[in-house]
Amino acid sequence: QVELVESGGDSVQAGGSLRLSCAASGDTDSNRCMGWFRQAPGKEREGVASLYTGGGSPYYADSLRGRFTISQDNAKHTLYLQMNGLRPEGTGMYYCAATGPGLGCYAEGAFSYWGQGTRVTVSS
Repeated sequence: QVELVESGGDSVQAGGSLRLSCAASGDTDSNRCMGWFRQAPGKEREGVASLYTGGGSPYYADSLRGRFTISQDNAKHTLYLQMNGLRPEGTGMYYCAATGPGLGCYAEGAFSYWGQGTRVTVSS
């Protein structure tokens, strides 16, 4: 079991930056895939970025590559999402998610644990 708590959401102007954090508790010893998803108002949830906590290259949505960076601090059991060059279409709820132990970053359906989300609003 993993509990996830996001923070860092805020209101910013277009072009601004935010860093989201996701604090994990519970079974933090097992390697797994952890990721960020977002859901814009009236739209389906989409994947933003993910990484396998045991190592390897992170994954990014093609449209966000180069502006967003996912990282982890294993000592703090915390996942981060640095977002630069934010655009109004980036407005929405951002969720942290984790798979079961040992699972890689293959599909959204593999993510069993979800946080409550943190809201990001980007104004033009």
